Amino acid sequence: MNFLLPAFLAAVAFSGPARAGESPATDVRPNILIAVADDWSAGHSGAEGCRWVSTPAFDRVARDGILFKRAYTPDAKCSPSRAAMLTGRNPWQLGAAANHNCIFPPEFGTYPEALGKGGYFVGMTGKGWAPGIALDAAGRPRLMTGAPFGKHTLKPPTTGILPNDYAANFADFIKAAPPGRPWCFWYGSFEPHRDYEAGSGQTGGGRKTTDIDRVPGCWPDNEIVRGDMLDYGFEVEHFDRHLGRMLDLLAKSGQLANTLVIVTSDNGMPFPAAKGQTYEHANHIPLAASWPRGIAKSGRKVDALVSLIDLAPTILELAGLKPGDCEMAPVTGRSLTDLFAGNPTRPPRDHVLLGRERNDVGRPHDQGYPVRGIIRDHWLYLHNFQPDRWPAGNPETGYMDCDGSPTKTAVLQSRTTGSPRFWEICFGKRGADELYNIAQDPDCLENLAANPVSAELRQRLFESLAAQDDPRMNGRGVIFDRFPYAVESLRNYHERYLRGERPTAGWIRESDYEPDFPKSN
Repeated sequence: MNFLLPAFLAAVAFSGPARAGESPATDVRPNILIAVADDWSAGHSGAEGCRWVSTPAFDRVARDGILFKRAYTPDAKCSPSRAAMLTGRNPWQLGAAANHNCIFPPEFGTYPEALGKGGYFVGMTGKGWAPGIALDAAGRPRLMTGAPFGKHTLKPPTTGILPNDYAANFADFIKAAPPGRPWCFWYGSFEPHRDYEAGSGQTGGGRKTTDIDRVPGCWPDNEIVRGDMLDYGFEVEHFDRHLGRMLDLLAKSGQLANTLVIVTSDNGMPFPAAKGQTYEHANHIPLAASWPRGIAKSGRKVDALVSLIDLAPTILELAGLKPGDCEMAPVTGRSLTDLFAGNPTRPPRDHVLLGRERNDVGRPHDQGYPVRGIIRDHWLYLHNFQPDRWPAGNPETGYMDCDGSPTKTAVLQSRTTGSPRFWEICFGKRGADELYNIAQDPDCLENLAANPVSAELRQRLFESLAAQDDPRMNGRGVIFDRFPYAVESLRNYHERYLRGERPTAGWIRESDYEPDFPKSN
């Protein structure tokens, strides 16, 4: 039977959050398990109708709760996306944290830190906020997503998958959780981040390239690209298997009924015109939530526009906390609890905002590619502030703002084999304005910027950004290019490359800024 959510929220508001050391009987707040995949696009799950990726655990969460069909990250790159998710603020409201691989400003607290101060037992496994450096005002390392649990390993099914036993580490966390005290756990998978073992989707996953019903129109449709997609799907399935083990553990221990489970991704798939860019395959992400005692009418599919910045205020509300009471900056996102209740008390959000700043290396003077965008109805409008720059990084450094992959190679090769259109879409320069009908053109192939709706959305976008004090709206946007990298070896990459330096093993030492993070993000 579903918990009556309004009554629950009233009870939390009346009694206040329990603090560490209080009687367990006073604390009725839900446990929270948030599972975050690394580079997973919307549409690639069984619950969303995909037949070449099997995700029974994600499907279970959607079946027992809500599937959000229109969920978006405000930035399709790991560091800024996770920063937004954890703070409830858009990246352009987070100073240096708008950039990938940054030094996180100490003044912006995260909801796991707030929950820890509010009486929750908080832990994590795998990848938390990353990559970058996060220190408090006194220079001490911050536990952005909770205390780490990570001693268990396993033999990975492929060379591209890390040996983390995420589910076993979660079991350790559950054993350590004090009885009667609510807990919050962050499961941060390193999968399906690249690299992939070539052919693993077919040999390990048992799939055929013909199982893929459609290759996005921004890439060549050939066996190389289809095989790359299957390899990606196989790593999504690895993420899902660990989630399934976690759900089974909660069910067996009797804790599932009062656990809010949220499953999502930080950004879209690591392919050209996806991760790191500002298009549908980049920013549209999977999102499902279940909570037997608190979500009404299980199995619902919700069309409301949702942003990752909505997760922090949702969790804080259910924990009986307010940002100002737990050293967090005011949030921009809006709580999803009315959608949980199945009876929205406010008009639905009519738009979400997107953007990017300096996502990766490879441009002169460490420049980014600043973009802001808005999704409203079936339209995606983008404004490129520096259209003279290369959106995926400069050609001479290898378009470094796009992960290396067989698909990337296929797109680059197509330019000289009679199909330059793929290169133009993925790597070519763009105009200042872009407009796409994402209902009819989810691959964002036809720019409709001449349509009068473009000017209307531009005005709405800029008004919203001005209200959020975006530096791009008041002539201070240059600050994003001036924020330092967290790793000195990334500075002036373009100039160093032209002088003959090349990245070799150990040249960009990721261990300098995040221990045990073995993959280039």
